[in-house]
Amino acid sequence: MSVDALDLSPAPTPRSRGGNVWRHGLTDAALQLRNGEQLLLTVLIPVGLLVIGHFFARDLLPIEQLAPSVMALALWSSCFTGTAIATGFERRYGVLERLAATPLTRAGLILGKTLGVVIICAIQVLLLITVSVLLGWRPSPTAVDLVVLPLTTLGAMISFVACALIMAGRLRAEVTLALANVVYLTLAVGGGLVAPLATYPGPLAVIAGLLPTGALGEAWRSFSTGAADGPAAFWPVAVVAAWAALTTLVASKVFRWMS
Repeated sequence: MSVDALDLSPAPTPRSRGGNVWRHGLTDAALQLRNGEQLLLTVLIPVGLLVIGHFFARDLLPIEQLAPSVMALALWSSCFTGTAIATGFERRYGVLERLAATPLTRAGLILGKTLGVVIICAIQVLLLITVSVLLGWRPSPTAVDLVVLPLTTLGAMISFVACALIMAGRLRAEVTLALANVVYLTLAVGGGLVAPLATYPGPLAVIAGLLPTGALGEAWRSFSTGAADGPAAFWPVAVVAAWAALTTLVASKVFRWMS
């Protein structure tokens, strides 16, 4: 190519808003995957639970229950725990207030972070589905399950991210780190994520069933066994929709960009 064919004139046109959001989402996802603690929460713990549970606890939780439960747990860890910890320290070090003042804007920053979470969750689910199938998981969803699962998953992810922003937007980063891990473990055990609600004592089963974690866990387990049938099968959708609306409203009111 001749020198005369090269166009070396400046091109000051800014990137589109959608392009800014997309690049920020990719960057946010990459940063989380490079972080050792985030990688432990998003990949190593879920895969480890899946493999160890299959080989050493299959009598208590067969693969038909174990695989969907671990997927629900993985979504919970990424959307809530990972988001809360990362956002808390970004807020502490002034990252959020600086990015919010760029052409990305505050709305673009939130959308970008949301996109980053979606990318992480997609990687998790694809990885866990692959491992589960190799271990013998064969889901048999009904037509209702194919509708309920994506709606429940979307609503649960929104409510988890909103809860993470509520925590990270009001508390100190160190407090967020400790509290997010405590809440993660508490609801992983008692929130209907790992164990089916039918195994809980009566009052606790009712409470867990009204939490977005319980709704998400039951939706995934129903997808695995093909248990959803009739209008009552849509209760997880109603639960996560209510939580998503409430937590998003609260997050929009209480989140602080500066520490």
